[in-house]
Parts: sequence; C-alpha cells; structure tokens
Amino acid sequence: MTVVVIQQEQETVQIPEWVTDLSSFRRWATSDEFPERGWYAHLDGQLWVDPSMERLGHNQIKTKIGAVLSMLADQAPGSRFLGDRMLLTNLVAGISTEPDGMFLSATTLRAQRARLRQGDDSLEVVGTPDMVLEVVSPSSVKKDTVILRNLYWRAGVREYWLAEPGREDVSFDILRRGAVGYLTVRKHARWVKSSLFNRSFRLTRTHGDDAGPAYTFSVR
Repeated sequence: MTVVVIQQEQETVQIPEWVTDLSSFRRWATSDEFPERGWYAHLDGQLWVDPSMERLGHNQIKTKIGAVLSMLADQAPGSRFLGDRMLLTNLVAGISTEPDGMFLSATTLRAQRARLRQGDDSLEVVGTPDMVLEVVSPSSVKKDTVILRNLYWRAGVREYWLAEPGREDVSFDILRRGAVGYLTVRKHARWVKSSLFNRSFRLTRTHGDDAGPAYTFSVR
C-alpha cells in the first residue's frame, strides 16, 4: 500500500507493518495504538498522512460551523452532528478517514445508510452521512479539493462543505451531489443555500486583536 505524506515535520511517521489495506487500517484506527496527533486516512488504496499540528484558523472555523450544525441537529430529533476525530468508513468508495465534521439525519440512521456500530461507545461511522465538512489547510488543498471531492461523491454523500481560511478573508462553499460529480451551489451576497438543511449559511471573518482573526458562522 502506497503511503502519501502530505507534510513532514520533525517527528518520524511510524505506521505498523501489518497495516496494509482498508480492513487493517480500520483495526489500527480504532485501537489504542492509533496516534492522537496528526491525521491519517485510507483513501482508495493509499494511506495518507499529515502529522502537522492544526492551525488556529482551521480550529476556529470547524468549531463555529460545528456549533451551528449541532444546534440544528438538536432541533431535528434523531439526527446527529459529529465533530472531528470520529472515523468515517465507506466500503464502496474505499475510504476510512476523519472529516472535520459530518451530519447524519434521522432518516439516514433509521434506514441504516450510516451506522454507529456501538452506540455511545462508537468510534466509527460506517456508510454514507448526509453531509461532510472539511476545512482546507495549506497542506491539504489537493486532498480536500480533488481527492476527497471525488471519493465523497463516490460514497454518495449528498452535500460536501468546504471552508478555507485565507490571509485576508475566508471562503465557504457547499457542493451538491450531481449525476457525475459535485456542483458548487451559487452564492447570493455570500449566503449559500443548503437543500439538506433548507437554510442558508454564511461564513465571515473579522480582524480580531492580537489573538488573531475572528470568524462568524451565520444561519437564516
């Protein structure tokens, strides 16, 4: 199995020799030996590794979006929003990865299109969530905007949300699943409509103090 290291820092990336395919990666990812720092994923036959630490903008954006989507999940009984560090596995697409967030509707869970295998003790979602969020970092542009865009479509994910902090501004897009790939939903004054939630969302950045920029995620 090919290993793709997308950003190498000082530390050495160590992967057990027995991790050779999707099945063995899942065993490793749900074991006590799986690294707590960095990002590791099995993507269509390749093991992708990014051991770099998370940047402030990345952390703030996923936190803001997650807070709003958690609120919406609470308003839809039986639905769940899951933040990062929860493994997502889809056997059709050949992926096992940790998105920055994903939404499972009550309908999807009842139909078992996505399953939490062990209830509250679950470490993994198996199947197809309704929506997946990825926050793009400098080291993950190709992975998030090309590789995962294709694989999440193959997995049947209805909406793929992409956010990216920039030096002066922030970008936010909702990609809707089409017949042969994802289609970017058109914005109106920076608001973008989600057919899944039947609401519009906007991500904005303001220049903060010495602690860095501040982000606001609005819904209407």
